[in-house]
Amino acid sequence: MDRARLEAFSDGVFAVAITLLALNLTVAGPAGPQGLLDQLTAKWPAFAGYLISFLTIGIIWVNHHVLVRQITQVDRTLLFVNLMLLLFVVLIPFGTATAADYLPGNSTGARLAMVLYAGIFLGMSVGFGAILEWTLHGQRVASPLPAGQHWAARRRFSSGGLVYAAAMVIAAFNALAAFILTGLVAVYYIFERTPAAPGSPDGDDEEPVV
Repeated sequence: MDRARLEAFSDGVFAVAITLLALNLTVAGPAGPQGLLDQLTAKWPAFAGYLISFLTIGIIWVNHHVLVRQITQVDRTLLFVNLMLLLFVVLIPFGTATAADYLPGNSTGARLAMVLYAGIFLGMSVGFGAILEWTLHGQRVASPLPAGQHWAARRRFSSGGLVYAAAMVIAAFNALAAFILTGLVAVYYIFERTPAAPGSPDGDDEEPVV
């Protein structure tokens, strides 16, 4: 498989996942026991979860593009590592809907839902880290990252995963706090800017971080 097919397939998965997020945004309508404003207010966890997950999938898609455009050869290992990443991407709508159903309470179900939600994001981060690790070995990218910068790149890629792991621990005690922490990760990466990635073929892309 060439790089174009890998990227096209992945883009299709991202598109489906980000579209499925909207399916949880429903209200009872005129037949419901509450007015529209009350229904929308009661559904705030669903809207907040949609925003967090939409931004996260968008960030994943942008960073995936930055990574894949540097790759010069695609092998069987990369295909399966990429599938591992996509496995968690398509779980994000499920995790979002589950968390929205149980929040804002702090019941056992709410805490478990947030452990699941943060765990899906952690799995996504691990998938990205695995793709990065694949690019660090051999002549697999147009401009390989110097060996002296490998651990710095690994630390950058693991930073998001560490926050998601912390959110899973916090979720065991406070579901809403874990939800807010997960959202702050997405907000941070919208505004966070880094120097151009050494592996970028034209040097004008930022280093991807998830």
